[in-house]
Amino acid sequence: SLIYVWFPNADAVAGLFFGLQAAVLALVLDAVLRIGRRALKRPIHRAVALDAFVAIFFLTLPFPLVIAAAAAVGLVEELTRPRALGAAARAPVPPAEASRRPASASLSRAARSLALWGGLWVVPTMVVTLALGATSVWSTLARFFSQAAVVTFGGAYSVLAYIAQEAVETHGWLRPEEMLTGLGMAETTPGPLIQIVQYVGFLAAYRNPGDFDPTVAGILAALLVTWVTFAPCFLWIFLGAPYMERLRDARRLNAALAMVTAAVVGAILNLAVWFAIHTVFADVEDRGSAGVRLLVPVLDSIDVAALLLALGAAVALFRYRIGVLRILGVAALAGVVYELATA
Repeated sequence: SLIYVWFPNADAVAGLFFGLQAAVLALVLDAVLRIGRRALKRPIHRAVALDAFVAIFFLTLPFPLVIAAAAAVGLVEELTRPRALGAAARAPVPPAEASRRPASASLSRAARSLALWGGLWVVPTMVVTLALGATSVWSTLARFFSQAAVVTFGGAYSVLAYIAQEAVETHGWLRPEEMLTGLGMAETTPGPLIQIVQYVGFLAAYRNPGDFDPTVAGILAALLVTWVTFAPCFLWIFLGAPYMERLRDARRLNAALAMVTAAVVGAILNLAVWFAIHTVFADVEDRGSAGVRLLVPVLDSIDVAALLLALGAAVALFRYRIGVLRILGVAALAGVVYELATA
């Protein structure tokens, strides 16, 4: 984040991010295919994935709403399924297997976990809100990333689509091309989600520092969003771990989660399409109306170099199975060389 802010016009830095953006397009497409092969096993799963894509990309519906709707579809589909088809799933658990289930689950233990980890999650957000006001950028960041932490179904790529949508289109913290830079940067290290939340938090506060120095504001915001995004993970682990064996046999829950996974495929596809349009074309017009978004790329603004880099990364990944780090390294180097040659 600091490199991007301090050296935004440096040719080498611009070329580095340019190459990474093009390569990441192939990686996101690969994520869509990998998750899709596992999750889209039935026609209804494919229909839910398509509906999720349309809901997010064209109707710009919030990711949490799409996830909730998918879960509801899964639950209704399980409840209305003919009884004979689910007879085996409803068979009683053998006593021997039931005896192996953990006995540590209790209401008092759940209450202690909720008090400890829920407090560590919520209290910092409340302190920030009381100290800086509910409308400050820090309070808004804390609330948004706390909400994102609750709906991080399907891994990093699914929630990245939600973060990109809200950070760019709803809150205006970043421009589309800056979000592309962040996504490209995030793929250079394991764990792209933590990189993105820090990047978005830093830039949002850097541009709205209030009484703070911009750099200090950005660093504090990056720490805050990291905390409220990942502290809930410990809550889910310690609160839910004793019940995992029981939940594994819950037909209705599993049916709902299967539909959620299908919707996640649509969410990642939305990220891939949005990413591709903004990477390959410098100018994209929004010609939507009546609540429908229609992104139309300006054909004259096509970036041939970005297109060729993206295609090269895709061939290297899908045809020759070259490792991700090597693809990113070569793409970044190619971007630097291109930027320096055309400067």
